[in-house]
Amino acid sequence: MERRVHLTISILLTVALVFAGSAGYMIIEGWGLSDAMYMTVITLATVGYGEVHQVSNAGRLFTIILIFLGVGYFLYVGGNIVQFLVEDRIRIILGRRKLDKQIAKLKDHYIICGYGRIGRVLARYLTERYLNVVIIEKNVSRQAAMDEDGVLYLVGEATDESLLLRAGIKEAKGLITAVATDADNVFLTLIAKQLNPGLFIVARAIQNTAKRTIQAAGANKVISPYDLGARRMAHAILRPTVIKFLELAFTDESTDIQVEEIRVRSTSRLLNVALKDSGIRQHLDLIILTIKKADDTMIFNPKADTRIETDDTLVVVGRAKSVSQLEQMMRS
Repeated sequence: MERRVHLTISILLTVALVFAGSAGYMIIEGWGLSDAMYMTVITLATVGYGEVHQVSNAGRLFTIILIFLGVGYFLYVGGNIVQFLVEDRIRIILGRRKLDKQIAKLKDHYIICGYGRIGRVLARYLTERYLNVVIIEKNVSRQAAMDEDGVLYLVGEATDESLLLRAGIKEAKGLITAVATDADNVFLTLIAKQLNPGLFIVARAIQNTAKRTIQAAGANKVISPYDLGARRMAHAILRPTVIKFLELAFTDESTDIQVEEIRVRSTSRLLNVALKDSGIRQHLDLIILTIKKADDTMIFNPKADTRIETDDTLVVVGRAKSVSQLEQMMRS
């Protein structure tokens, strides 16, 4: 907005000076509009082409005043140009340093490689749940979108090891790779696992044939958006009620029902307690759908006498407040 004001002022000053100078020569010297305007322009520009006609003493005094005004005008315009260039550069440098400092403080955050259609939706979904996200995007044209969305980001190749380190990969909780090609996804997965072996990686597969390769590279989960979309459409026809419930639980912000996974810590007060004695169903009104054991085996619809053990992951459905209370109980 400030730049637009300066530009408007510069244009108005130009018009005003040319008009005033031309009018002055026409009144003082009695010249025609063409000669007066020509004399005004060469005087303001200080090019020194010489006088158009013989100038009187009053005309010379007016010319001196016009020269001073012209010098002041060009100093103003030049200052605005320098300010425009310097301020932009300083703003970029300070903004980059601020982003780098914020990224350096992060822990247990998520790194998203690629800010295309899928990457942008993923970032919005995670940030809406108050999770820390860092974007790595090589396309400079998407920088404006990242600034607009207010996300932390780095510009460059996601397969650049130094860039991954700057993104805090060693302190990150998970990485989502949604870059342009399957080859890049494989290479990125290999590098990420090397830098942080415990990192949970979700990778996009463009071709179905690349799924096994990406998994072999170390991805914990490989997703094909096209397959997933086709299955979702099929389920929408075959099981519309189930899909409606899942949409309410996962995407509808207006509902209080959530499906969440909660990990059991060694400090939990419910450790080694049977589900029937835990009060999860009776007091919190939560339903436990599945328990994933430490060895990755799944217990669907667990029985009442199933005991809660360290590093179990409970998949529960219920109201958000109750889910939050259970998370607290599983931590302490």
